[in-house]
Amino acid sequence: MLKIFVECMIAFENVTKRYGRNAVLDKLNLNILRGEFVSVIGPSGAGKSTLIYILIGAEKIQHGKISVDGYVINEMNDRALQYFRRRIGVVFQDYKLLPQKNAYENVAFALEVCGYETADIKKRVPEVLEIVGLHDKHRHFPHQLSGGEKQRLAIARALVHNPSLIVADEPTGNLDPITAKGIIDLFLKINKDGITVILTTHNPLLVDHIRKRVVKIEGGKVVSDRQHSGYHMEIAGS
Repeated sequence: MLKIFVECMIAFENVTKRYGRNAVLDKLNLNILRGEFVSVIGPSGAGKSTLIYILIGAEKIQHGKISVDGYVINEMNDRALQYFRRRIGVVFQDYKLLPQKNAYENVAFALEVCGYETADIKKRVPEVLEIVGLHDKHRHFPHQLSGGEKQRLAIARALVHNPSLIVADEPTGNLDPITAKGIIDLFLKINKDGITVILTTHNPLLVDHIRKRVVKIEGGKVVSDRQHSGYHMEIAGS
């Protein structure tokens, strides 16, 4: 791995990502500071999910540089990426839970595959289930959980490694407004504890509820980057 020295935690420098001839991201530049909460918005096909995938090294870029904590992601080999991903938490819209494992086992599995000792797993898993409000659902299987509970479980799994960064791709897309607000409040709580959060969404009400930095992507470029103005619209039931 090549390490560089930067003041920001995350840097996208002139990043281009193409699928065939289509440039989903076109010489994109974006810096994110440690401890920030950044909402990434934009129309369908703008490149929001692609931004997440290239950040975690799941997709390769054709041009530019992506660095996290000084490590250049697009120059890492598969083994280095495997270790890097243990330092971040990733949350998807469709949860990606293991249906044959209960809540405790879903979270524990993320530690087991990394070779953690059983005693450490038994200590850490209840801690994160408590953080996300699922301490009383540890024996429940995914099919026994509501959509919001499934997403909380996915967040617990993302937190279990004590990451410095959480990235969430449309994490509330399958949820009703009230449940979605609860999930956003959980991300805000996580961010308040010092973890950097990057969240993509198409929902302006949630962005308004978050009231943090907002980055808008269109045509593969950053077209707006601002702190939320403070205008607030209540989500139904809030």
